[in-house]
Amino acid sequence: MGAVNYLLDTHTLLWAVRDEMKLGKNAFSIIENINNQLFVSAVSVYEIVYKHQLGKLSEYDYFAENFFDIISKLNAKELPLNMNHAHFAAKLKWAHRDPFDRLLAAQAFVENLTLLTNDPMFEELPNITITW
Repeated sequence: MGAVNYLLDTHTLLWAVRDEMKLGKNAFSIIENINNQLFVSAVSVYEIVYKHQLGKLSEYDYFAENFFDIISKLNAKELPLNMNHAHFAAKLKWAHRDPFDRLLAAQAFVENLTLLTNDPMFEELPNITITW
C-alpha cells in the first residue's frame, strides 16, 4: 500500500505527543509509519495555545511552548491556513459550529487529506475522508 497524506485532528496531535495510549491501534500505526505524510494545521496550533491560555489545556504546557519541535519530531509538515480553506469552511453545510473543526474539515477537503480523528462529528460530512 502506498503512502497516504493525513491531517491530524487537534486531539490526535495532542495524544500523539503526550497520551499515546488514547490513540487507537490504527491511528498509532498511521502516525508511526514513516511512509505516511503527516500534516499539522496552523488551526490546531492556534486552538491548543489559545485554549491553554484560557486554562483549559493545562496538562499540555510543554506543547504550548514547544510545538515547532514537537511537529518536527513527528516528521509532520505544517499546513498553513489560506483563503480557500476559510472560504470552504464558511460555506460548509454542517450544523457543527466549532470553528476549529470547520477549518480542519475544510483543509482536509481542499488539500485532499485524510483526517485522522476519532471525533464522530466529522462522519456527518460526506466529502471528507476520515479514519481512526
